[in-house]
Amino acid sequence: MNFGKISQAYEDIEKQSLTDADDPHLVVSVLFKELLKSMTLFVDNINVKDGGDLNVKSKHFARSLTILYGLQSSLDFEKGGAIAENLFQLYEFARQKLIDDLGSGRAEGTPDAIKILGEIKSAWDEIGKDNEKER
Repeated sequence: MNFGKISQAYEDIEKQSLTDADDPHLVVSVLFKELLKSMTLFVDNINVKDGGDLNVKSKHFARSLTILYGLQSSLDFEKGGAIAENLFQLYEFARQKLIDDLGSGRAEGTPDAIKILGEIKSAWDEIGKDNEKER
């Protein structure tokens, strides 16, 4: 099995879904929800010696990275300016914490990233509510 080709196909589908969606705000909201879910499952299963499931850990590590990539690649730096740059850095922070924790086998930084991303998701959801009121 060629993981690189599978991963690339998944990323291509992810990008296509973001650009084809009728409601891009909803798509990003769903991505945040799935990202937080996958990161939490990664944390819950990180220590295989202490009862964690290696398959769940691996699947949700890869899924988290893929979603982060999708979020990063969907940013519009021309229109978003400093906000887009800050979001990119926050996504990069989360990505690095996942990688660091995978290497150490301990959930040291990923919980912090989950907290920050949860706050961003909450703000994003509030923006969505405001946009619905305006329609």
